[in-house]
Amino acid sequence: MIIQRVVLNSRPGKNGVPVAENFRLEQGTIADTIQAGQVCVRTLYLSVDPYMRCRMNEDTGSDYLLPWQLSKVADGGGIGVVEESKHDNLAKGDFVTSFNWPWQTVAILDGSLLQKLVPQLVNGHLSYFLGAAGITGLTALLGIKEKGHVAVGANQTMVVSGAAGACGSLAGQMNRNSHIILCGQISQYNKDVPYPPPLPPDIEKIQKERNITRERFLVLNYMHKQEASVLQLCQWIQEGKLKVRETIVEGLANIGAAFQSMMNGGNIGKQIVLVSK
Repeated sequence: MIIQRVVLNSRPGKNGVPVAENFRLEQGTIADTIQAGQVCVRTLYLSVDPYMRCRMNEDTGSDYLLPWQLSKVADGGGIGVVEESKHDNLAKGDFVTSFNWPWQTVAILDGSLLQKLVPQLVNGHLSYFLGAAGITGLTALLGIKEKGHVAVGANQTMVVSGAAGACGSLAGQMNRNSHIILCGQISQYNKDVPYPPPLPPDIEKIQKERNITRERFLVLNYMHKQEASVLQLCQWIQEGKLKVRETIVEGLANIGAAFQSMMNGGNIGKQIVLVSK
């Protein structure tokens, strides 16, 4: 079967600014038949996210991220529909998602690595499972619950420094005895600096004087709370309590431009690429 796919065409370099031309759209093929346990899926939505900038380098700088390889298909969060199945728990027409979805129009995947989706949980907005009801929603919710030191009746104030992005637009700190939750810092991703970036001496002095904590948060450390948290996010979406913003670009050919735009702040809310309907 002939398909379209997007591969990593070139690396921007550790201190380089990524551009659409770092990716290349090309034609490819996949097998006409699937094996036991596999499913053939048609891609509906793909997610582009700031962490992917790290995967463009030969060394991602993170032990939980693998680099993309030159001339190989890129991957990330994705949603698709099952076209053919030889997996016991998945049938034709099922909607499924994965954290490692290849950037191509059609793919043959191991069914055991896919999660079945229920569109009704997000009022039919399947793309929400890549954002507000997905890993970014979990990051916002669990980041606050696990690291925010939220106290009932304490009259606390929350400040989100990146409130226009996929995670920040869902989350909702800089006084004495306050807490800074570090989870992503897109403005630093093109620089060859450690994460979290070191503070300037004057800011570090203020932090110590005012007893301000500064702590990293990685949502992957809390995936045992994923199921219950996603259901909570879906309930808030259904009730209209959680407002969802998305920036949607159509066409697999435009995924490189969508990534470049997202890295430059061109998105409001989650950046999504609509591959097919």
